[in-house]
Amino acid sequence: MEPEKIRELRNAVVDAAKSIFSKGLVENNEGNVSIRVGKNEEYLITPTANQYDTLTEDQIVHMAFDGTPLSSGKLPSSETKLHTAIFKSRPKVQCVIHTHSTFATMLSVVRKGIPIIMEEQIIYLGGSIDVSNYGEAHTDDIGEVALKALGYKNGAILANHGVIVCGKSASNAIKNAELVEKFAKIYWGSLLIGEPQLLIDEDLERFHKMFQQLFANCPRKLLK
Repeated sequence: MEPEKIRELRNAVVDAAKSIFSKGLVENNEGNVSIRVGKNEEYLITPTANQYDTLTEDQIVHMAFDGTPLSSGKLPSSETKLHTAIFKSRPKVQCVIHTHSTFATMLSVVRKGIPIIMEEQIIYLGGSIDVSNYGEAHTDDIGEVALKALGYKNGAILANHGVIVCGKSASNAIKNAELVEKFAKIYWGSLLIGEPQLLIDEDLERFHKMFQQLFANCPRKLLK
């Protein structure tokens, strides 16, 4: 890919990273953002020990799917194996975001997923937000459990860790990260008030079709 295009993608990673930081979904030194490099088995990812407020495009790390760094300078995020697993299994995914947003991470600690509580949840994320089994950070394990928890959907909670989302674009992925935290807050609050009324007996087919047509990024076989 041409250097200018790589530079544009580096800046897109920076913009996405600063966006989730400004929205309070991560703090410095945590979470990570990656964007696929065209049709190559490569991606660009935020560096380890990332400082979001001072992040610049020259700090973004270029990685191959096999774990080889394709750029010099900063070391990549320690969660590269998590990102690689998703990119390899989902060719339509253009952006992967991992956050430690507070309410969703609280649910991750008690291993409590979010059932379908709003129609919007189906349209953008695909349905319930499930919790993965525990996978050790920085290893292949976390990629494997993340994929299992995602299933055909765009977001999941990582046990005792945080959130993983993916999207067909950076803006999609950012929206998904926001929504997981939003639904985590709503579900947490509703549990304090009373018994949440779930959308389990409603006809939700048209919302599932909207998801499949607009935002699904998994292999088609998973949607059957």
